[in-house]
Amino acid sequence: MKSLEDLKKIRDAAQNKMTMRLDDDQKYRVVVGMATCGIAAGARPVLNTIVEEVAKAKLPVTVLQTGCIGMCTLEPIVEVFDKDDHKTTYVLVDAKKASEIVTRHLINDEVIDEYTVGKYKR
Repeated sequence: MKSLEDLKKIRDAAQNKMTMRLDDDQKYRVVVGMATCGIAAGARPVLNTIVEEVAKAKLPVTVLQTGCIGMCTLEPIVEVFDKDDHKTTYVLVDAKKASEIVTRHLINDEVIDEYTVGKYKR
């Protein structure tokens, strides 16, 4: 990186990648909040579980990390985007819930309402 213009190009490329729609062969895009608040709440095992199970099942799914999603008290947070860019936000996710999200949502196309941001319970 040699200039501010180079930095802007890198930023624009990253933003385009994050906002792009799924490829034709991809069913979902999964985004795991991996800011310090998410990591402290246990997001790393959640991310690892999702990545491992998606790979094991050979699912046409992209798994990405992001920074703060803005709801730190509800971390770990997992967002699932479908082909139409509709988002489902899962909160207070642990490795067990992550595994269930892969099976029920990513494989069986079933939103798990009780894990979503609108239905969460402590």
